[in-house]
Amino acid sequence: MKIIKSSVCGSLQSNDCLVEAAPADTLHIELESPLKDRFGAQMLAAVRDAAHALGVTAAYIRVTDKGALDCTLRARTKTALQRGAEDSP
Repeated sequence: MKIIKSSVCGSLQSNDCLVEAAPADTLHIELESPLKDRFGAQMLAAVRDAAHALGVTAAYIRVTDKGALDCTLRARTKTALQRGAEDSP
């Protein structure tokens, strides 16, 4: 899947996250979270896995986390990437 436009999904409410996706030459993930020191590696892995599940190999993904669970991170990432894809409606 190729990302051709910027897109967002989620919110900055407690227990949620805001995922922003944009076109890029490589896969770059940026994470901002109060829990980054403790769970950052696990959170980045969840976002990376969601991108790879969709076949995305090049995108800039910025995650602003407010305590979201892994399932929420994955769902928000997939939706943001699908919204920015060339084959999205």
